[in-house]
Amino acid sequence: MKGVLSSLRKVQAVARKEFYHIIRDYRSLYLAFALPIILILLFGYALSLDVDNITTVVVDHDGSAESRDLARRLDASAYFHVAAYPADTKGAAAWLDAGKASLAVIIPPDWGRNLRADREAPLQVIVDGSDPNFGWMTVGYVNAFIEGENSRRLKEYLNRLGEGERKPPLEGRIRIWFNEDLESRNLIVPGIIGVIIMIVGAMLTSLVIAREYENGTMETLKSLPLGAGEFLVGKALPYLLITMADVLTAVLLGQLLFGIVMKADFLVLLGAVTLYLCVAVSLGLFISAATRSQIIANQIAPLVTFLPSMLLSDFVFPIINMPAAIRPVTYIVPATYFINVLKGVYLKNLGLALLWPNFLVLAAMALLLSLLTFLTLRREGM
Repeated sequence: MKGVLSSLRKVQAVARKEFYHIIRDYRSLYLAFALPIILILLFGYALSLDVDNITTVVVDHDGSAESRDLARRLDASAYFHVAAYPADTKGAAAWLDAGKASLAVIIPPDWGRNLRADREAPLQVIVDGSDPNFGWMTVGYVNAFIEGENSRRLKEYLNRLGEGERKPPLEGRIRIWFNEDLESRNLIVPGIIGVIIMIVGAMLTSLVIAREYENGTMETLKSLPLGAGEFLVGKALPYLLITMADVLTAVLLGQLLFGIVMKADFLVLLGAVTLYLCVAVSLGLFISAATRSQIIANQIAPLVTFLPSMLLSDFVFPIINMPAAIRPVTYIVPATYFINVLKGVYLKNLGLALLWPNFLVLAAMALLLSLLTFLTLRREGM
């Protein structure tokens, strides 16, 4: 019992020392508290993967009632915004070249007359494909719009012939689950939690042990009756508490500002956050212990923490669309499993019964990284 109390006092002393350093270092305080709030506001309001209000220009060489009606219907759609009506194709090309428009619709002469005569009435549609994803989604919206116009005009044609409405033989009754509004914000805002944990939990802790080496205090710490495990727990504890406070703030801001509420039990999220925090802090401490240099740790930490969490975790870019050679790398990125939990908690209302493999992997990663850091310090004589 005395040994446990002694260890707790040593952990408390190391943690108090680290807290004092954080309070004195305004840059650490900024990174720990201000940056997470800025990130959730920036990602929540500015970052969107949705495609709507596509800036469109219409060149109407026909000038008929039908062509004007088509332009009005296009502008009335939720996906298109007709910004201008250039006089010719060169004017439309100028809008596309300048990046002021992403879509141009050219209506040829006699287009309305061909419609009234029940003849083919082709349209020229030019899509800016600079962004392939945006371009393909624009093409899909254009095709859906044209299909809707065809259905409406076919119904009018059949009515003129005195025939009833003909329904197509194949009808897809689509129902969307999990993210009914198909808004990217519903995934992006919760996903910021993973980014915040890596920034605060891993990038800050990647400097703490290296700082002791550079300040010359590591040798003093080695001479004290302080074990490697006690030292690591004491160093990690302040950042665990600070990052947990940041996570709770992010959850609260996501609900108050964006109306994003988790569907599953909060305790499931809390358990995943705790494990992911342990992974992030253990990774940061391992980088710090292995490099023994704040400059090197500051360069390595973003490459192995923040960037993989953003690019290789199924957060922004789907893993299924990545090259086959890159996909295996995603399985060693801790954020991959945490993002799976976030999707299950926020979007799918899943419980531990289905999410437990992700918890198991995160626990194994936290244990492995903690062991590697412990062995590194023991090898250095602590």
